[in-house]
Amino acid sequence: MQSSATLSIGLPVALCIIMLGLGLSLKLEDFVRVLARPWPVLVGLFCQVVVLPVLCFVLVYFSNLPPAICVGMMLLAASPGGTSATLFTHLAGGNVALSISLTAVSSLLSIVTLPIIANLSLLAFYGEDGAVRLQLHQVLQIFAIAIVPALIGAFIHRRFPVFAERLERPVKLLASLFLATVVLVALIGQWRLLVEWGPTVGVLALAFSVASISVGFWVPRVLNIERREAVALSMSIGLHNAALVIALAMSEHMLNNSEMAIPPAAYGLISYIVGGLFVWWLNRTRQPLSTARAATVDQASR
Repeated sequence: MQSSATLSIGLPVALCIIMLGLGLSLKLEDFVRVLARPWPVLVGLFCQVVVLPVLCFVLVYFSNLPPAICVGMMLLAASPGGTSATLFTHLAGGNVALSISLTAVSSLLSIVTLPIIANLSLLAFYGEDGAVRLQLHQVLQIFAIAIVPALIGAFIHRRFPVFAERLERPVKLLASLFLATVVLVALIGQWRLLVEWGPTVGVLALAFSVASISVGFWVPRVLNIERREAVALSMSIGLHNAALVIALAMSEHMLNNSEMAIPPAAYGLISYIVGGLFVWWLNRTRQPLSTARAATVDQASR
């Protein structure tokens, strides 16, 4: 892809704004809560860091898609939760604090896990000679554009909570509009690739989106994690940070490969639809609190 100012400057700026918005919603108490009850977060991280990349690798390995598309899917699987996970968690009646905590922890952990999975994926699908691996300076760039803004946002929230609360919504709106504009410009420039691989990648992205949310919900439930926490985990695990992957794939300072950005671009739209349907199902099947308490009392009396 021929680089342009829109991509080389716009994508990192958009990602910085997105992560700043995430940081503005972070509280020190969220991390204290994680330390006090680490089990749900540990289960979520295991699903996100181990289960989903393995599952995604199986999907793409037998898909017969180009190496760049496969690597793009693997980057998506390795990415942390997106900022929209908190909103979906709230709409589904989940534990919002847990969702924020897992998103924050997984974002920090991705500094280590994302480059590792990226390099392994490049090696697996391009081979020893064809892969262009992420180097140390590229990892530091990911840290600079993804984690540092989040830490700055958290600092602002800590020192100026009222100001951070007022700033949070405009920043997220600005980030969404900015990113949508940049991605639209990029996709128009790569329209041939989108037409050629869009339908196939869309089916793959749909399968992975359903698998991500299902793993995020049912694995915790099998491990006896309560429903509200499982809802939070499913959203934080199932709604990946597609913006981070798009920036990583298309930036000329990182992977500089537009084909790798097709899977996260398709997933970004599909995951909202899947997430919305999952929220609808959760609300349909959610037992009212009063009914749940009555059932508990009734069981205890027996």
